[in-house]
Amino acid sequence: MRSHSAGEAPAGVMQRAASILDVLDGAEPMNLSQIVAATRLPLSSTHRALEQLVALRWVHRHGKEYQLGMRIIELGSAASQQNALRRAALPGLHWLHRVTGCIVHLGVLDGDEVVYLEKVGGELVTGIRSRVGSRLRAETSAIGKALLAFDRPVGSLDIDRARELRMVYEHERCMKGFSCVAAPIGTMGHGEPAAVSIFGSVTKVRADHRIRLSVQTAAAEIGRRLDLPGSGPALRSTTHHRQNRLGA
Repeated sequence: MRSHSAGEAPAGVMQRAASILDVLDGAEPMNLSQIVAATRLPLSSTHRALEQLVALRWVHRHGKEYQLGMRIIELGSAASQQNALRRAALPGLHWLHRVTGCIVHLGVLDGDEVVYLEKVGGELVTGIRSRVGSRLRAETSAIGKALLAFDRPVGSLDIDRARELRMVYEHERCMKGFSCVAAPIGTMGHGEPAAVSIFGSVTKVRADHRIRLSVQTAAAEIGRRLDLPGSGPALRSTTHHRQNRLGA
């Protein structure tokens, strides 16, 4: 959730609507008071804007609480379907989920944050709050460190090691009993890097080294589909070998 600091409340109609939609970009519904506190907009303006957004189906009201509406979800889905990276990545993401049994994420770097473009698996796993469109600080996650390692020089031992190995492996840092493995895909469009990650039990990830190899294989294959730098013939042949060995 992103809020405006003091003195930065947006004044225009579109800015007010964007500010409200920003703070509703979370899993939990919010009431009017919470939205006013997060946006620093006047109460009357916030209520009026919310009612207009409800009428447009951009916001859904249930009792006294608000959340993003179906129209926003429809537009987001349409934009996601049009995304070249997501289209190229989906076969590799589903393959990775199938061979590892882990939750799989596809993410890109936006400033200092990771934005999840796709998630495969984990619908019935409690406590996993990641979802398509959600954001998190890049330096706090394995997938974020993989993105930072590919994108910029950072004097961090973790990120330097990730750059060298083209992989980040962390256990029990985001949730007790679970591990994360991430690998960079390449540089997208206007320089935005992308990465793929898995989230699974520490026991499974530690016991099976092929899981880590599979993450790198999936990242390399997605890069090959997009014809990105770093996914040339040598990497392609390695990908083919690993896929055959894993039975894909």
